[in-house]
Order: sequence, then structure tokens, then C-alpha cells
Amino acid sequence: MRLSATSRTHRLLRLGAEFVVLAVFVSVILGGTTLQGQNSNPTEYQVKAVYLYNFGKFVEWPSTAKPANVFGICVLGQDPFGTTFDTTIAGESVNTKKVVIQRITTLQEAGSCHILFISSSEEKRLKEILTTLNEASILTVSDMPQFVRRGGMIQFVTTGNKVRFEVNLTSAERTGLSLSSQLLKVALSVRTGS
Repeated sequence: MRLSATSRTHRLLRLGAEFVVLAVFVSVILGGTTLQGQNSNPTEYQVKAVYLYNFGKFVEWPSTAKPANVFGICVLGQDPFGTTFDTTIAGESVNTKKVVIQRITTLQEAGSCHILFISSSEEKRLKEILTTLNEASILTVSDMPQFVRRGGMIQFVTTGNKVRFEVNLTSAERTGLSLSSQLLKVALSVRTGS
């Protein structure tokens, strides 16, 4: 099947935009600055906030999964980010959707979340949380130990003073999420299978 010139142009523009986003994403991995560049040495949670934002650009949600006009990034439990979200990714958007940051205390509030960061304060009830979210199209992310082995989707890990991440692809795909191959390429490890 041949693409028309207009279709090819649109496809190239889209690929070019994805390359630019990937370049920003990789610069964060390599120790780059935050989105607004207010600090030459970003804190651990500034880097994690930028990661959470960028994950949104490399994951595809089912079309009926979430509200159409906003992109929800939520924190469940004690918020380790503090004002970092407000200063780092305030005013940003993902795929033309305005990013809205929410701090939630119950899973019932997670319905509008695209990405849910599960705080270490919730470790004792992690199994319950992941079981409840088992079929929800919510990207689960945490920095608690063994998160991806326990069924979470993305786990932050620190190696050589750099924040990196591991992926549990099986958990993500089970909920209907599609992770970009570009995201998987920069992951420290990708877990598949049960």
C-alpha cells in the first residue's frame, strides 16, 4: 500500500516530533536538566517528575480509558515530590491534554489518573492496590524495592547516582497499555512473562 505525499509528510512530522521527545527523554536519563531548566543539578524527585511526565508521551492508553481533555498524573500516599510537580511540569501537556497533578488518598480517586505514582508509604498494601488496579488502564509507577517483580509496571531505580527505570511489560499490556519501543530501549530492564 502506497502512502500519499500528504500522509508521508504527516508521518514524517510525527516521527520527527517523537524523535525530539525521545531526545529530551534520553537527556534526562543522561543527567540533563528538568523541563524548565531552573536548576543545573536537579534533585532526585525533579528527575522522577520529568520521567513521569515523559512516560505519558511514550505510552498509549485505550481511547475510552480516561477523560479526553486532561492528562492525570497522580500520587497515592505520602507525597515525596512536595512542590516539585508544581515547579517542574506545571503548565505542560501530553498529546494536547493539559497535565493535571493530583494527590490522592484512596483508589476510588484514581479514575482520572493516567499515571499513578505509588508512594513507598503504601508498601504494606501494595498487593491490594495492584489487585484493585489489575484491569484499570493506569500506568503504575513507584520507587519501592521489587515493585516490578510484585506486579507494578515501572520502577525507578538508582544506579551510579542516576535515576533509571525497569519495566514490567506484561503488567502494562494486561491492562491495555501499549509502551513504545523507544521507551523500552532506554529501560534498564524489561520484564516479560509471569
